[in-house]
Amino acid sequence: MTKTTRTLRATTITMAHGAGGKAMRDLIEDVFVGTFANKDLEQLEDQARFELADLMQSGAKLAFTTDSYVVDPVEFPGGDIGSLAVNGTVNDIAVSGAIPKYLSCGMILEEGVDVALLRRVVSSMKAAADKAGVTIVTGDTKVVPKGKGDKIFINTSGIGVIPEGVDISAANCRPGDKIIVNGLIGDHGAAILNARGDLALDVELKTDCQALNDLMQTMLAVCPDIHAVRDASRGGVATVLCEFAESSNVSIRLQEEHIPVRDTVRGVCEILGLDALYFANEGKLVASVPADAAEAVLDAMRAHPAGQDAAIIGEVIESKYNRVLVKTHFGGERILDMLVGEQLPRIC
Repeated sequence: MTKTTRTLRATTITMAHGAGGKAMRDLIEDVFVGTFANKDLEQLEDQARFELADLMQSGAKLAFTTDSYVVDPVEFPGGDIGSLAVNGTVNDIAVSGAIPKYLSCGMILEEGVDVALLRRVVSSMKAAADKAGVTIVTGDTKVVPKGKGDKIFINTSGIGVIPEGVDISAANCRPGDKIIVNGLIGDHGAAILNARGDLALDVELKTDCQALNDLMQTMLAVCPDIHAVRDASRGGVATVLCEFAESSNVSIRLQEEHIPVRDTVRGVCEILGLDALYFANEGKLVASVPADAAEAVLDAMRAHPAGQDAAIIGEVIESKYNRVLVKTHFGGERILDMLVGEQLPRIC
């Protein structure tokens, strides 16, 4: 690791750490540059700089995304706001078929936050970035007065490169396509809900937070013509499928018995009268795959650590209505509509 020139000796964040002076420099060089430790960030310029030729070696198009993370609590079973920020942004890039390359990190810190907590979050970001094969190359830090924030908010933006010939879009679903998810749904939403302590449930619930870029490349190696993919974060699988149906002018029929849900998550849903299809995920994708390639893609996904519980849960059907239908365990059908309002607040 590159040796930093400054050391942060404070135990809590103060307004001085966002004022642009020596205290802020200590924070940046010690906590951020010292942890992320790469040649681009260590230049301490106001921007990261790349050779276009290096990017063009991986593909013909750039994918660019940004997201902000305000989860409560900041730390939860299986992850924290740092790993969430990295993996969430990596996944937003990856589901386009792009290979994620670089991330930025914008931190909004509340006055009084423990530096030890911040170090844990930043270390978690570094570990997640290393595992996903991306580099955090630029960033920004702001401090807001106590009571004007909630410990730590993070914005991450990302750049990836889309290989030649890949064309994934929510508007590309076709009748006959199979709908595939890469595993058990609803884990993140249930874990955050339980971590707040409101339910007092004596069950083990962990986030599914993980990067999906390697899984996506595995899927594309089997079927370069995958039609549509999105990660099912806020709004869950239901929202993704409603967006597919509307954008592609098709309907989608799900088989409820084929939708993989952990028993503990199902139990939480039954207690609260909620639907796991709307629960947030941070390591799950939904894909619309041509029927003739669906089984091969499913087999490849199940052979990957991020897709061991993958399942075909439905199919795209031709219809004059842009609807998502669920065939229930009892043989009837119900309409799965877009989520109205919020089911669970501040889950990512």
